[in-house]
Amino acid sequence: MGSSIKNIVLVHGAFADGSSWAKVIPRLTARGIKSIAVQNPLSSLADDVETTVRMIEMQDGPVLLAGHSWGGGVITEAGNHPQVAGLVYVAAGAPDSGKSFNDWWQDYPPMPGTAEIEPCGEEYLVMSREGVRKYFAGDIPQEEADVVFATQGPLAARCFDDLITTAAWRAKPSWYIVAENDQTIPPKVQRDSAQKLGAKTLKLKSSHVPMLSRPDAVADFLADAADSLSF
Repeated sequence: MGSSIKNIVLVHGAFADGSSWAKVIPRLTARGIKSIAVQNPLSSLADDVETTVRMIEMQDGPVLLAGHSWGGGVITEAGNHPQVAGLVYVAAGAPDSGKSFNDWWQDYPPMPGTAEIEPCGEEYLVMSREGVRKYFAGDIPQEEADVVFATQGPLAARCFDDLITTAAWRAKPSWYIVAENDQTIPPKVQRDSAQKLGAKTLKLKSSHVPMLSRPDAVADFLADAADSLSF
């Protein structure tokens, strides 16, 4: 019998940064798992994939790759790297090959949080403070939600239209955390994606940021996924 995966690379989404995993990382460490959060530039799918791949290649063995929100699109592409053993989607996009993030969710009614996305300069977007408080991170204390707002990385508007080349979930085992109270990405597209991927699924009564509002459950799910993979 082989050894279980001991490396997890965590990929943040839009309107966030690597600190969105700050509660999960120490919980994984306590279970003997090395985890590291990517700091994506959010300037294009290709740029985020390149940044994620650099972090994958820094790890000393096979990797479980986890992505939140827009980060799901990133891991769908970056997950083709041979060092990646499996994929975990956390309230995340999972476009198919030749499709974009916008293609992935276009057939679902938009959630209230999308109305709170605002221009940041000419080509970038941010989530408003009110949007973060009410819809993006509505189930964490307001002072914590304000830190999420203040540390968010602006997203290049083009990102959601960039196309996946090859969807890694078609070839690698996948897991999915559905945020049942999500007001940013429709829970139905999350549930439908989990089913399409054949993913082992955890449903949490959480906002769009279960890794902040339900860190124990998210960390346990990630650790169990890593433990189930062997090399």
